[in-house]
Amino acid sequence: MPTGISPLSEVHPSAVIGQDVTIGPFCVVGPDVVIGDNTRLESHCSILGHTAIGSGNRFGHGCVIGGEPQDAGYSGAPTRLIIGDDNYCREGVTIHRGAEKEDHTTRIGSHNLMMVHAHVGHNCCVYDHTTLVNDVLLGGHVHVHDHAIVSGGTAVHQFCSIGTMAFVGGQSTVRQDVPPCMFGDGGNDGFRIVKINDVGLRRSGSSEESIQLMKRAHRRLFRRREKIAAVRASFEEELDGQLPDEMRDLFEFIERQQSGKAGRYRESFRNWNEPPTDEIRRAKAA
Repeated sequence: MPTGISPLSEVHPSAVIGQDVTIGPFCVVGPDVVIGDNTRLESHCSILGHTAIGSGNRFGHGCVIGGEPQDAGYSGAPTRLIIGDDNYCREGVTIHRGAEKEDHTTRIGSHNLMMVHAHVGHNCCVYDHTTLVNDVLLGGHVHVHDHAIVSGGTAVHQFCSIGTMAFVGGQSTVRQDVPPCMFGDGGNDGFRIVKINDVGLRRSGSSEESIQLMKRAHRRLFRRREKIAAVRASFEEELDGQLPDEMRDLFEFIERQQSGKAGRYRESFRNWNEPPTDEIRRAKAA
């Protein structure tokens, strides 16, 4: 049986509430909500729409989770929000459910930290172990991959992708995809890839040899502006085709990016009803 539900909160009788769930005062939980075990809602949280939340999540004071998408074409369809396990949303975080586009779903993975007033727009996909710092704004259809960090006050244009282990500096304006393992920074005067995220790579266990190879790739791709095909062919010849995983992911990401529009791989899916299968992220649900 659910425990710790404040009598000052409104929990719809049709909502499915797991074991050892704590719901503080002045919360609202809608009829189509599923909340997994050991989840905690602080005061004044609203969990709305067709929202499925896994176990061990925590939502700070004033969160609004599963609200209607801010999309002019939304007509009230039962779109979804799916959240995995062990996420922590701090005060005032907002996550909107999907619009009637792609697979109609906003997806949050597991072990993510969303700090004060972070916003995740409709049809976004936030993978695992990411950090969205205070006041980060993700436009619709943004993908943030595993272990990425987006620093405070950053706005990310719709359909952008933030690669695995990428780091985005504070108060940046991101209008194009940010490649994996790269450190990017810049506001309205221009966003640029500054260096590799060597700190993140070392923490993840990457070898020093791989890190030095990534530094060389960064210099050639983002300082000398060499073509991706030439850079990849050069490294494959040097390494007899045995590219480190980090480098292979980087090259494949940039190749996809260049096949898209306006520097955004997923921009070419803007008018699709369904995304390609490899773009649908697994997400745990209760």
